[in-house]
Amino acid sequence: MHKVLQSLQLSLLNIGYAHLDSHWNYDNVISPFTRMYYITKGSAKVYHNGKEFSLKPGYMYLIPSYTYSRYKCDEYHEQYYISFFEEIKNGLSIFNLKSFIYEIESTPPDLEYFKRLLEINPNRALIDDDPEVYDNRPTLLHFKRKNEKLSAAFFLETRGFLNILLSRFIEDTSDSTVRTNSGYNLSQVLNYIGENLHRELTISELASYCHLSTDYFSRIFKDKFGMRPNIYMQSKRVERAQLLLLTTNYSLQQIAEKVGLENLSYFSRVFKKHAGKTPGNFRREQMKV
Repeated sequence: MHKVLQSLQLSLLNIGYAHLDSHWNYDNVISPFTRMYYITKGSAKVYHNGKEFSLKPGYMYLIPSYTYSRYKCDEYHEQYYISFFEEIKNGLSIFNLKSFIYEIESTPPDLEYFKRLLEINPNRALIDDDPEVYDNRPTLLHFKRKNEKLSAAFFLETRGFLNILLSRFIEDTSDSTVRTNSGYNLSQVLNYIGENLHRELTISELASYCHLSTDYFSRIFKDKFGMRPNIYMQSKRVERAQLLLLTTNYSLQQIAEKVGLENLSYFSRVFKKHAGKTPGNFRREQMKV
């Protein structure tokens, strides 16, 4: 597992300090990046992963990428906030490979990490707290390119602090992965899926890779990851397609081929099933500033 984590790449998008009131009230927020908050004053609520989190001073909060979430502040609160892209080799997400907790009490160094990140990354604050304003392709690319303008020292320091802060949320449990009777770590199949998303994958192929029967593999996969393998693969193909729609100028046909859904009509149906809109509509909406 640690060998896989060596390929983890965290790319800063935004960091800032916000004074927020009852206008901070947004629903149906699903973003291709991860959010992290450090609350300093007041209170608010965030909903994601089927749970309500009451934001309170002295605590930090994590919202994984591609997670449906809601935000609500009844009166007033202040927060440091960070948004960043995260990726492991083959397009996987660390959230597929490790268990996370989403609320932790901060330690004194945590606040200093946020302050230092803000100091060495000026002009990375959001100009508007409305996700519809900043969660679009031009804005995301604009902030991502700022990493290229950092000095080598600040670039490494930024990545180091992001790694430290993200590590604070990892639930380090010895039984966080499912193993077969032979000791096979089921999480390894996620890496195999990520390596082969550009082509057709069958359940029997995945089961054979794990040296398991198809039925048994499907059952323990669902027990571990909460969905059947075919649904998981579809969701990963759509997530990768969303990232390509946001960050490249590839045609829809090219993107369909890169995510293993070469039939454009089928690609559009699968995309709409998971994202609620067609790839073309998704890209057009994301082009709006």
